[in-house]
Amino acid sequence: MTRAETMGLRERTRRAVRAELAELALGLFIERGYEGTTVEDIAAAAGLSKRSFFRYFPTKEDVLFGDVDELAGRIADDLRSRPCDGTAWECLHAVLREWEPRIHAAQRDLTGMRLIETTPALRARLHQKRDELRDRISAALRERPGASLDTFTADLLTAAAGAALDVAAREWLRSDGTADRAALIDQAFTLLAPRL
Repeated sequence: MTRAETMGLRERTRRAVRAELAELALGLFIERGYEGTTVEDIAAAAGLSKRSFFRYFPTKEDVLFGDVDELAGRIADDLRSRPCDGTAWECLHAVLREWEPRIHAAQRDLTGMRLIETTPALRARLHQKRDELRDRISAALRERPGASLDTFTADLLTAAAGAALDVAAREWLRSDGTADRAALIDQAFTLLAPRL
């Protein structure tokens, strides 16, 4: 087995364990409440030690946001490498619309989203993760080929795009998961389109 194959296998195993921990944690959070569930409980349910848990996630909150950092990097890379014929806003819309199914999958299901929205610690961590994501997206927007955006404008457009995604997610929650998320994102981007 080559070194690349070993690394690929190791990374797949790591992702599988992270996914299992996330599913177990979500089940325990729903059953016992977020505050009533400890890292030890999650680790024990997975047959791991507390120390092993922390090899996969830095905090208890992160167990529900494990893929967000990787996803943010991939979205930023896509945005950075994609020269758009239209405006920066149109480019943001196109990239985020394309990534919407993966963004949605990373945010877990309806139950997980409701848990995050109703748990102060998880909600705070979600906002922190979103801020980090927005910083990466803003930088990528400025680094696009041919881009001439200043930091203020890139931050403003990125914040507006984040608001569009947030409002689409809230409407999806209000619809009990029946609304078309992609259509909600399109509607939000249309309503917020800057008049430059």
